[in-house]
Amino acid sequence: MDDECAFPGLPQCPPDFEALAARLRALGHAARLTVLATLAERDRCVCGEIVAGLPLAQSTVSQHIKILLEAGFVRSAPVGQRSCYCADRE
Repeated sequence: MDDECAFPGLPQCPPDFEALAARLRALGHAARLTVLATLAERDRCVCGEIVAGLPLAQSTVSQHIKILLEAGFVRSAPVGQRSCYCADRE
């Protein structure tokens, strides 16, 4: 495994640094920060409300939401045939 933190004379990155780096990468896009800000303003909202606030296609917004879900910043629950998203405040 390549360790990006491995430099001669320095220890390897602790495993929790890798997890932290992955979560921080999820915040590395303005659209994802906008999604989080939108969710933080509301208790819950559906994807359509998020899409309406961004100049992006629904499929692009869905990909950004997926990244935020995988990083643990957003939670989802099915509501009928749609998904309801909220910020994971933990």
